[in-house]
Amino acid sequence: MKAKILFALIAVAFLYACQPAEKEPRLTDYVDPFIGTGAHGHVFPGATTPFGMVQLSPVNGVSGWDWVSGYHTTSTELVGFAHMCLSGTGIGDLADLIILPTNQVVESDTTAGGKNFLQNYKASYQHDREIAQPGYYMVDLTDKGIKAELTTSRRVGFHRYQFTEGDARSVIVDLGHAINWDRPVETYIKKETDTRFVGYRKSSGWANEQWLFFVIETNQAVKDFQVVKGGELQQLDELTDQDVKAVLKFDESVAGEVKLKVGLSSASIDGARKSIEMEIADWDFEKQRQNASDSWEKELQKIKVTTPEEDVKTIFYTAFYHSMIAPYVHSDHDGEYKGLNGEVNKAEGFERYTVFSLWDTFRASHPLFTIVQEDLVHDFIHSFMAIYRESGLLPVWELVGNETNCMIGYHAIPVIADAWQKGLITDIDGNELLEAMVASAMTDKSGLKYYREYGYLPADLENESVSKALEYAYDDWCIAQMAKSVGNDEVYETFIKRAGFYKNHFDASTGFMRGKLANGEWKQEFDPLYSSHRDDEYVEGNAWQYSWFAPHDIGGLVQLHGGADKFVTKLDSLFSIEEEVKGAHASPDISGLIGQYAHGNEPSHHVAYAYNYVGMPWKTAERANEIMRTMYTTEVDGLCGNEDCGQMSAWYVLSSMGFYPVNPADGNYILGTPLFDEATIALANGKSFVITTQNNSPENIYIQSATLNGQELSRSWFTHEELVNGGELNLVMGLEPNEQWGTSHLPPSMSK
Repeated sequence: MKAKILFALIAVAFLYACQPAEKEPRLTDYVDPFIGTGAHGHVFPGATTPFGMVQLSPVNGVSGWDWVSGYHTTSTELVGFAHMCLSGTGIGDLADLIILPTNQVVESDTTAGGKNFLQNYKASYQHDREIAQPGYYMVDLTDKGIKAELTTSRRVGFHRYQFTEGDARSVIVDLGHAINWDRPVETYIKKETDTRFVGYRKSSGWANEQWLFFVIETNQAVKDFQVVKGGELQQLDELTDQDVKAVLKFDESVAGEVKLKVGLSSASIDGARKSIEMEIADWDFEKQRQNASDSWEKELQKIKVTTPEEDVKTIFYTAFYHSMIAPYVHSDHDGEYKGLNGEVNKAEGFERYTVFSLWDTFRASHPLFTIVQEDLVHDFIHSFMAIYRESGLLPVWELVGNETNCMIGYHAIPVIADAWQKGLITDIDGNELLEAMVASAMTDKSGLKYYREYGYLPADLENESVSKALEYAYDDWCIAQMAKSVGNDEVYETFIKRAGFYKNHFDASTGFMRGKLANGEWKQEFDPLYSSHRDDEYVEGNAWQYSWFAPHDIGGLVQLHGGADKFVTKLDSLFSIEEEVKGAHASPDISGLIGQYAHGNEPSHHVAYAYNYVGMPWKTAERANEIMRTMYTTEVDGLCGNEDCGQMSAWYVLSSMGFYPVNPADGNYILGTPLFDEATIALANGKSFVITTQNNSPENIYIQSATLNGQELSRSWFTHEELVNGGELNLVMGLEPNEQWGTSHLPPSMSK
């Protein structure tokens, strides 16, 4: 009998062992590209690949602040699918090269000079008939009887349209459509064959001189090709004008789907042609959709998190996805690209990237890249230096081969300094990097002349004086560290002195960074709650939000406040003050408020971690947890402010694992509170850095003790070197604060 039972058990075990293992879910399944398409998130839901040139996404045809990506969930009308879109910016541009499928018979309409031509054929849709996944977008245009599907490679957009049988089948190509600041300058299209159409769109807007060259290939012969000038259809094979449109009419008697491949280049039509040749050789849409999804899966696999909270996992992987949309690759397969010098330049030994929203992304996005995108960091720094060689300055906010000079500071500098100190850029001489940094810091623009002369920035001589001075001081600290690294003592002494200029804006009588006049007196009528958007002493904020910006010298801020106790009292007040932002023209960017802390805008992003610098990491845990739990959700309005090319999401990616780079260029990570039971980071050197927790739960937010590779960690921070060496950081969590842990050996600061 025992033998029979044993045999039965062995048989069951054998059968169980032979069953196929349960397939591990793809991390792409946790990504929801619709998060952030509502409220003021300003993201797009369309198809793209990691850091790709193409962002193939629906465009609603609305110009306005909430449509800077071309799409917003409050709209249900479609004027077409654009091939380049911005991700979460505060200013609108791109939404270029619109393609709209239609089952209507397309006719001339010269009303208003043809400017409303496209409106005659716009489609409507319902949000429950949309699907968005990494690398794929689908929408049923129910009023047209058309199913539209989109996927991409890095430089090619791939369309698939299913028309209702017997309907007319046309595709409108609109080169003139523009949103917000953008306007076409010169557009061109030419029919090369019945299945190939080429052209370009040159425009001016936020990007003052944008070039976009394209090649469109179709899987079916176009029965009739017409161009549109001033709303009038013309039977021409090519047309150059300011606002060119074209109609590609297909034979409705030919069965099957209509597919288009659209290759892009900023340099030439031949470059766009090569994009298609090199990236999508056949017409297998499903294969390319899988390729795009796999490219995202590969990137998302670099961080694996464990948690029973499925919503948190969705928020995390969506944030990780959003953090890898920008910057965009700008050079084509021959390395050619449109440069800031108005010429076609060639990238040698690197790929040229664009869309550098540096005022935002230097804070967390670029530090995150040094952990999970080492190879791309190399290309980003080379791109900065290409911009420097073309224009004489490092980028401020570079967009498709143009310097927009949007926002303040010269924040390519901390990105370079961080990459240099972490050993990620070894094929550019450090002295050349330092030369480029100094060039940006020694111009006379944006008040820098006065900043050097006075040691502060006079409010009566320069707008946004306080914010500019504080950010200059931080960037100057980064220059000093670079100079120290390459042994240039003279530059070091100059810029370490300038790094302390932020102190000259601190008014001890109020406890705020405040506008000071050229005569040395404080500007009167001061209210720390007041904001006037881009027209006072603060950039998209007020004194409450900006008075904490000295990330290189939190210790110095503590001293200015009169010691740790007073500093903490003021910091507590930031999060608890009940009064609202004042001013008839207060900045709309001041959002995501907890007291006067504004998580919806970047100047506040490091502030919750300042408690660690006075030995109170448990207070950091409280604030970081509150921000993560309240400012990020799985809804379309799940971002409390502009995504800003990945910065809002990068903050969450890092903070949810339990750490954040308060000073983005000193190579230190400040501990907060983890959301996950475990987070494993796959490093480029083949090692892994694992953050494990004990007693973790939504309630147990306080670190009780920590070990790093089995050794006690009594400090509330660790280094990039410790991270990339691999190993395990174990955090024991608890329901109540351990006010003794992390109180000695405070994080490094300039004034320690």
